[in-house]
Amino acid sequence: MVETASREGGIAREGQAVGSIRDSVVLNDGARMPWLGLGVYLTRDGREVEEAVKAALSCGYRSIDTAALYENERGVGKAIRESGIPRDELFVTTKLWNNRHGFDSALKAFEESRKRLGLEYVDLYLIHWPSSGAPVIAETWKAFEKLRADGRVRSIGVSNFLVRHLSELLAETGTVPGVDQVEFHPFLLQRDLLDFCRERGIRLEAWAPLVQGTAFDNPLLKGIAARRRKSVAQVLIRWDLQHGVVSIPKSVRAERIRENAQVFDFELSADEMASIDSLDASRRVGADPNHIDF
Repeated sequence: MVETASREGGIAREGQAVGSIRDSVVLNDGARMPWLGLGVYLTRDGREVEEAVKAALSCGYRSIDTAALYENERGVGKAIRESGIPRDELFVTTKLWNNRHGFDSALKAFEESRKRLGLEYVDLYLIHWPSSGAPVIAETWKAFEKLRADGRVRSIGVSNFLVRHLSELLAETGTVPGVDQVEFHPFLLQRDLLDFCRERGIRLEAWAPLVQGTAFDNPLLKGIAARRRKSVAQVLIRWDLQHGVVSIPKSVRAERIRENAQVFDFELSADEMASIDSLDASRRVGADPNHIDF
């Protein structure tokens, strides 16, 4: 079992309820990552992303997830600096885009992201999508290992890697990724990937945990939400957490950002979890990592 740690230092085993927005999971490198974060995909740079990040930080979020692709790293960094929150209380993630694979290219790309963010270091740096060639990924991963060794990155990981991609990477390196950020929700449960990561100490992190809003009218989810006096979004996020999966819902509306954080005062029953699991249909709302065409 992978342990989780609360702000107060208490330890909870995987599968137990996460009780606070300040609770964190201990990654395989010893770093602590908040269970809940704000995703800023498709959030415009400037005022929109700055206000979203500030709204999240003001109601207790301490994890912000961006990427070079999102073109809003500057706004994220500006909001963080203006928040007045000590840097060591925050967890900032960004990602390497597909056209920057390779050792030297990845190092340069990271430095560009770091400067846009205006931060001395990044807490988590991810390979955004797997490359079709294992040797290319291996060279990129060497750059990631150097960034961590140099202290410019606290933890390193991957995004959108399936079992075969992780297996290729693990065969080429001695450093196990701390995180695999993937599309994960009740309609795409990916049990094989979840089990693979658990067995190897890789923490799964969910992007699109709200299924981009397409699940809000689902009768089963609406029924559970009504009984719990919660929103469907809150049920979906809680479902992530109880699967031991970090969740980074995206919103630009302050009231929704606050609502998404109000998931620590209830727990789904085993029957409710099983019924939500039964929605799995291997249905994606994003690109399929098996068919990388960008």
